[in-house]
Amino acid sequence: MISTTIDQEIKQAMLAKDQAKLRGLRAIKAALLMAKTEKGSEEITADSEIKILQKLVKQRKESATIYQEQGRNDLFQVEQEEIDVISAFLPKQLDRTEIEQVVAKIIAATGAATVRDMGKVMGMANKELAGKADGKLIGEIVKAQLN
Repeated sequence: MISTTIDQEIKQAMLAKDQAKLRGLRAIKAALLMAKTEKGSEEITADSEIKILQKLVKQRKESATIYQEQGRNDLFQVEQEEIDVISAFLPKQLDRTEIEQVVAKIIAATGAATVRDMGKVMGMANKELAGKADGKLIGEIVKAQLN
């Protein structure tokens, strides 16, 4: 479980006085605690933890983009540091070529031929690539291969 690792990492970051890492770790801990209280006293699954971390990274990337467009490099840097800390707890992300290969196999297995079959392919692709690729990128690749 990520939550026990996070607690240990927070202690180490405090001792090292690493503010950037500490911010990112505290954000993870807060998001996990929030998810846990929303579901009651149930434990959060590993898949749920990964989805929460992906959501945190996505939010920070969106904020970083806005800050960069507005010329706020100081705030952009803060978001980027947090993205790096949170990403360290996510599984290795596949590159575009690897995703294209997986999608091609799924298309061949399902016999999908047109964009009408996109939903079926996307469902299988999202399940197989969960935590390893961005959903937006998967959709883009599926659409390109079905055209």
